[in-house]
Amino acid sequence: MIENFRWNRPAFSVEDFFGVLRTWSHPASWLVGLPFSLTLLTILLAHELGHYLTCRHYRVNASLPYFIPGPPLIGTFGAFIRIRSPIYSKQVLFDVGIAGPLAGFVFLLPALAVGLAYSKVLPGIAHGGDFVFGVPPLLWLMEKAIFPGVSSSDIYLHPVARAAWVGIFATALNLLPIGQLDGGHILYSIAGDWHKWLSRIFVIALVPVAIFYRDPAWLLWAVLLLFIGLRHPAIFDSTVLDSGRKRLGWLALIIFVLCFMPAPISS
Repeated sequence: MIENFRWNRPAFSVEDFFGVLRTWSHPASWLVGLPFSLTLLTILLAHELGHYLTCRHYRVNASLPYFIPGPPLIGTFGAFIRIRSPIYSKQVLFDVGIAGPLAGFVFLLPALAVGLAYSKVLPGIAHGGDFVFGVPPLLWLMEKAIFPGVSSSDIYLHPVARAAWVGIFATALNLLPIGQLDGGHILYSIAGDWHKWLSRIFVIALVPVAIFYRDPAWLLWAVLLLFIGLRHPAIFDSTVLDSGRKRLGWLALIIFVLCFMPAPISS
């Protein structure tokens, strides 16, 4: 990706998949990908450590973070921790659920700012490759601050900013208020028994998004979440969240709105 940026070629293209295969004969060429990969891994690790350290604080048995290997170019499907013991309190569930997105967001913000500072203006670059990347509200706002008067389609993101873009997308997915996603944990802590019905409503809402923006990936997400992601372990706790946690819940909603993209990647 850094070579594409250096020579003003589109950030990702189908040809890059074959280029990655050629790097096996030149292992040193992997080093040029460190600005992207280290930035992305740091954001994902911060997210999962937020969950893990909160679990440790409440003496909830949880594993250290695991990274899921992915295809070339991005290289990972994300990371996760395994929570081995049940959670009996809505407050603990809320804290564990929200800690990851907040920690990841704290790290992706400076990465995005630094990456944008090293980005450059190249007219029409966003539509020059095989893939067109969506512009989340957070990125749009920061682009207007750093490149006033310049269209998003003319800004070529530095690989560090592109890694932050992936972190933004991952944050939005995790904060979907559905099932056992982080947003689902937050929703369950606040809405309790309404969680199941609200989760179904939000899953169904993904269908018109997929149709209107012609993005079949949302249909895939809707099907997966409908069949395997709606159920949430019951917590028999009548405690109402305090005002501080409710404000954090609103903050999580704001972060979700800033990160969500109806059409993340199109061609």
